[in-house]
Amino acid sequence: MSDSPKHPPDPASELASDSSTIDPRDFRNALGTFATGVTIVTAMSTEGHPYGITCNSFASVSLNPPLVLWSLGMFSQGLPIFQNASHFTVNVLDASQQTLAIKFARSSGDKFAGVSWSPGLGNAPVLADVVANFQCRAANRYYGGDHVIFLGAVEAYAYNRNNPLLFAQGGFGRFLADDDGNAS
Repeated sequence: MSDSPKHPPDPASELASDSSTIDPRDFRNALGTFATGVTIVTAMSTEGHPYGITCNSFASVSLNPPLVLWSLGMFSQGLPIFQNASHFTVNVLDASQQTLAIKFARSSGDKFAGVSWSPGLGNAPVLADVVANFQCRAANRYYGGDHVIFLGAVEAYAYNRNNPLLFAQGGFGRFLADDDGNAS
């Protein structure tokens, strides 16, 4: 007899079959206790239209080679754009850009109307006034449950020392400096 955990043979099938014992809403609430940065991931469609989506599933993977990842819901209307794009840009939002995050989180309307941006590698939009941007060649993608995980090879990046926009427990926030001037 083994005390090792019992894992289903295919976790994606377990979730897809609705046989998971985990309550999805409560699981989302638990995940919401982890503060993340807020990004807008952008790409250029094959028709030459800029596209972007608010995303907080961004993470670094490797320093050498420089790799990052982010994920997108399997049923997102933007999925075909990112699957066909040679490049994407991860734009890390400034603490003052909450309105921009909300605008790009919506599924309709011209998200780029009134937004200052320039074409980056592969024409993926680089948004103005962000804390950082990572211009990536689409290196690979992996399927995980109800999301597609995009792996990007960072080919260019820029950043400043401004405060990033944070998201936790369903709301936006920012770092607060302590009395010594350190972020807390």
